[in-house]
Amino acid sequence: MAGLPVTIYPPSPMGGRQVRVNGEILGLAHNLADVADFLRRAGMVGLDADDVARSDLIDWQGGGPLVWAESPP
Repeated sequence: MAGLPVTIYPPSPMGGRQVRVNGEILGLAHNLADVADFLRRAGMVGLDADDVARSDLIDWQGGGPLVWAESPP
C-alpha cells in the first residue's frame, strides 16, 4: 500500500462506503473489488480484493471488509 493513509468509511444509508486515500475521496465502493480498483487507480499496483481484505494498512471504520450495508436500527 506504499504507506499512503487509506480509510474506508462506514456504510452509507444509500449503500456503499467512501474510500479515502492520502486525504482525497476516491469514490464510493460497493464491494472489495471496487476498493481494489480505486487503490490501483491511486497507484497501488498489484492489488486484488483478497489483498484489500487482508491488509493491515487500511483503516476500516464502521465495520471490517465484510460489512457493506448499514446496520438495521
